[in-house]
Amino acid sequence: MDLVHPESLADTVNAVNDAYFLERELAPRDCERAALWIASRHGLPGSYAGSFALFDSESRVGIRLFTGERATNAGARHIVGEEACRALRLLDVADPAVQTALHAASANLAARVGPVAAPSGSSHRFDGFLGGVYCCGRCSVGFWRHVTAGGFDDRERRLAVGLRLLASQRRDDHSWAVFPFWYTLSALIEMPPDLAQPELRHAAPRLEKVAARRPPTDQFGLRRHAVAARALALA
Repeated sequence: MDLVHPESLADTVNAVNDAYFLERELAPRDCERAALWIASRHGLPGSYAGSFALFDSESRVGIRLFTGERATNAGARHIVGEEACRALRLLDVADPAVQTALHAASANLAARVGPVAAPSGSSHRFDGFLGGVYCCGRCSVGFWRHVTAGGFDDRERRLAVGLRLLASQRRDDHSWAVFPFWYTLSALIEMPPDLAQPELRHAAPRLEKVAARRPPTDQFGLRRHAVAARALALA
C-alpha cells in the first residue's frame, strides 16, 4: 500500500494517519518508504521551527487536516510539522535518517511549546494553560495529536492542562469555541479515557445525530463518521 503522495506532505501524513486509524496492515517496505519520504522534508525552507516543510503549492492554497478542516499560513506549517512527527512515530521505522529527523523536529517543537508552567500574566485566553496548549485551538489539537502518539515529556499532565482550557470553551450546541469540532475529537479519542470522557460526553448529543445518518462517501466524511462512532463508544 503506497502511502506517499509525491507532491503533498499533508496528503502523505493523512494517508499514514488513515491507515493506522482504520488499523490497516502495512508492509514493512511501505512503512519504510513513507517514513524516508517524510523525513526528506525535514528542515527544508518553509518548515515550521525546523520541522517538516510543505510544498510551495500547499503553502499557497492551504491544506486539509485529517478530518477535513482547512488550515493555512503559519497554522498549516505548524500543524503539518506536528502531524509529520506523529506519522513517523506511528510508522516506527528505525532508519537513522528517519530517527534523526524525528528527534530534531520534536526537540524544536518542544522548545516552542515549553514546559507546563504557571500563568505568565498576559491577557491571552490561553494564559494559565501553558505547556498544554499552543497558540490557538487548531494548533493545540495538532500538538495534542503528536502528544498522544508519544511525543513530548509529561504527556498526561500536558493533556490535562489542555483539556481544562477545552472545557472552558464549551458551547450550548455541544461543540467548542476556538477548537475545530472534528479535529478536536480525533485527538480526544486517542487520549486516556479518564481525561477525555468529560469532553466526549459534552459532544455526544451532536455525535448521536451524525451516527444516525447514512455514512457519506467522501474520504473526510467517512473519517468523521468513524470518529463519531468511536467517540460515542468511549463517551
